[in-house]
Amino acid sequence: MRLDATLRGVPAEQVADFAARCEQAGFARLLSTETNNDPFLPLILAATATRRIELGTGVALALPRNPMQLAYTGWEIQGLTRGRFVLGLGSQVRAHIERRFGAQWDGPARRIRDFVAATRAIWTSWAEGSPLHYEGEIYRHTLMPPDFRPTPHGQPVPPILLAGVRERMIELAGEIADGLLVHPLQTPDYLRETVLPAIERGLAAAHAGSREGFELSVCLFTATTEQESEAVRRRIAFYASTPGYRHVLASHGWGELCDELHGLSRSGGWERMAALVPDELLDLVAVRATDAGALAAEISRRYDGLADRINLHAGARSDLRAWTELAACWHGGADTRSHGG
Repeated sequence: MRLDATLRGVPAEQVADFAARCEQAGFARLLSTETNNDPFLPLILAATATRRIELGTGVALALPRNPMQLAYTGWEIQGLTRGRFVLGLGSQVRAHIERRFGAQWDGPARRIRDFVAATRAIWTSWAEGSPLHYEGEIYRHTLMPPDFRPTPHGQPVPPILLAGVRERMIELAGEIADGLLVHPLQTPDYLRETVLPAIERGLAAAHAGSREGFELSVCLFTATTEQESEAVRRRIAFYASTPGYRHVLASHGWGELCDELHGLSRSGGWERMAALVPDELLDLVAVRATDAGALAAEISRRYDGLADRINLHAGARSDLRAWTELAACWHGGADTRSHGG
C-alpha cells in the first residue's frame, strides 16, 4: 500500500509549504478536495513547490462542469507538474448539484460515463494532434480550431479516478476509470462485501481480465489524540446524516442512527449531531491509536490485501504534523507490508 495525504482546509498562502512538506515526508500523492474551495487552484500552488509527489483532485465535481472546461484545466496542470496530475471525479448528491450549484441532476452514472469519455477524447485529440469529433449521449465536442488547441506538453493523458459510494457508481469506476476513490465513510467489511465485488462486475463489463492497473484508494479517518477523535466524530456525524451514505452504516446496524442524524440536519441541529456518534461507531469507521507507530500497524492490519493506497482524510483541516509522524512510522515498516491485490 502507498500512503497519500489530503489537502483540506489549508489557506492558499500555506499550500505551497504544505505540499513541499508532504513530499519531504514521503507521501506518494496529495489530493485536493472540493469542499469550501476550488480543487484545482491549490494544485497549481503545490506544483510550484514540489518535484516528485503526485498531485490530484479528491475529488472535483463533474456534474456542475463540462468536459471541455475541465479538459483545459487538467491539461494545464498535467503540463505544469510534468505528468504528476491525477484527475479524481465525483458526482456529489442531488441536493448539492441542484440547490448549491444550480446544475442539472439527471442520471449521474449515465452523465459521468459520457463525461469521462468526452474528456479523454478531448485530451487524445490534443495529444495526437488529431481532429476532435466526440458525439456521446449527453456531450458533443466537434469544434477545435488551431488557435484554441493547447500547446503540446509531451506528457501522457492523466489517469481518471472515480469516487463512488453506491454500487452502480463503483461498478462504473471498474468499467471506465483507472481507479476508485473510496469515501471515508467506509469499513473493511464494506470493502470486501460491496466495493470489491462491484469493481469486479465493472471490470467484467469492460472485458478486463484482472484488476491489474486499476487502483483502489481508500480515504481513511485517523486519530491519535482526543482532539483528533472529536474532529473525526463530527465528520462522521455529518456524512452519516446524508441519506446517500446511509446504506454503508446500515449494513453494520446503524441505520436508525443515520435517520436520527438526518432529522437533526434538516432541523438545523448540527451542533448536537456529533454527540450521537458513539465510540463503537467511531472505531468502526476510523482508525485510532495512542501513537503514530501503533496507528501505522493498525492501518496495515485492517487494509493490507484490500487497498492499494490509503489516503489520510482530515476531520476538518489537514494536520500535517500528525500525518508526518505517521508517514515516518509507515515508511519505516514498509518492508513488512504487502501490496493490495
